[in-house]
Amino acid sequence: MDKIALGGGCHWCTEAVFQSLVGVYKVEQGYVASHGDEASWSEAVVVHFKANEITLKTLIEIHLQTHKSTSNHSMRKKYRSAIYTCSKQQTKVSKQILIELQSLFKNQLVTQVLPFESFKPSREQIRDYYYKNPEKPFCENFITPKLRLLLNKYSALVNAEKLNHLTAMGNRG
Repeated sequence: MDKIALGGGCHWCTEAVFQSLVGVYKVEQGYVASHGDEASWSEAVVVHFKANEITLKTLIEIHLQTHKSTSNHSMRKKYRSAIYTCSKQQTKVSKQILIELQSLFKNQLVTQVLPFESFKPSREQIRDYYYKNPEKPFCENFITPKLRLLLNKYSALVNAEKLNHLTAMGNRG
């Protein structure tokens, strides 16, 4: 099993997106730190996946599509747009993938490829946030639209059991 850490927006959102994909077997929500200027903790998830079921390129593409990957906003310390890699080979491949995927975006990607240094899990009460609270306003307003994007754009990769409540709702919401 491979792993990569991804940060961009709220880790509740990022967690729900990757929990909803076929080929992803575990998502750890919490805070990731790299080193140097990026040594501070930033909201992120560690994604454990099988590359023969879902590719690193697909994971990165979905990550870029489901957070503000071209916006260098004032909250970037807390919500660093990053791909935290676990090996030199993964770093090289991830940088190449970012170059290839840039053409999907009108504006320049701000997503960084950084070495994974350390991880601190979120407290238990907020883990699996979306799937424990899908009808809470935060979930409906911020997470559900990202999951609808998955259904519309990446339907072959969606774990139908996870998102059957959205497909049952049809176009509502």
